[in-house]
Amino acid sequence: ILGKISFEVKKLVENYVTLIDEIIRVKPSAAKGRYLRSIHFSSSMGPSVAVDTSKVKNLLVKEIE
Repeated sequence: ILGKISFEVKKLVENYVTLIDEIIRVKPSAAKGRYLRSIHFSSSMGPSVAVDTSKVKNLLVKEIE
């Protein structure tokens, strides 16, 4: 869970960046190549939306600043 709809955009972005950083940090050393192949967001009961993992993090870091 990244947050609620009541959260500010900045807080949601911070939560997303923190989540991705932690996933990459705990990546096993034996894992080679592209570790995150896909990310999808969805509400509790809604359809998911694919996220382009190669572009999103850099854009989001700029959004926080």
